[in-house]
Amino acid sequence: MAEIPTPEDAPEDIVEESDEEALTPEIGIENQYIKDLSFENPLGPNAQSAVEHNPSVSVEVSTSARPLDDTRYEVALLVRGEAKLEDSTVFIIELTYGASITLNNVPDDAIAPILLIEGARLIFPFARNIVAEVTRDGGFPPLFINPIDFVQLYREQHLKDDAAEPVANGDASED
Repeated sequence: MAEIPTPEDAPEDIVEESDEEALTPEIGIENQYIKDLSFENPLGPNAQSAVEHNPSVSVEVSTSARPLDDTRYEVALLVRGEAKLEDSTVFIIELTYGASITLNNVPDDAIAPILLIEGARLIFPFARNIVAEVTRDGGFPPLFINPIDFVQLYREQHLKDDAAEPVANGDASED
């Protein structure tokens, strides 16, 4: 049988990891909130007949982040949905949903991607639910937003022309 080495048998030249190497990046959500919410139903009592004609619906999502202090940041999702039937607007919903997020042990060059990808991904289900509930409460079928690839969204919105790090100037909003 093979002998299993014990810690006392370990070679003395093995170097233990330094405290800096052992630090694991941490992300935490302190709170979440509706920063701004607007719903418009310009057709009022005629909205139901417009829904029966299957209006076209478009949804746009953008992300932003700004520092609050050394380890706290605000991440915001802006969701805008609009339903149209020919030239008339059936409804418009605009939601800015925010979160206060803490980051610890994160390299400076990773702050923006973590906030705008992972932070946005963490709060998206809550924003999605609010949009669905508000459109339903507005007299329409719930507007369910499809899952979003926040990596691709980050690339499209924040890495245009190899721009500087979005959070470095305090704003990572869409151009």
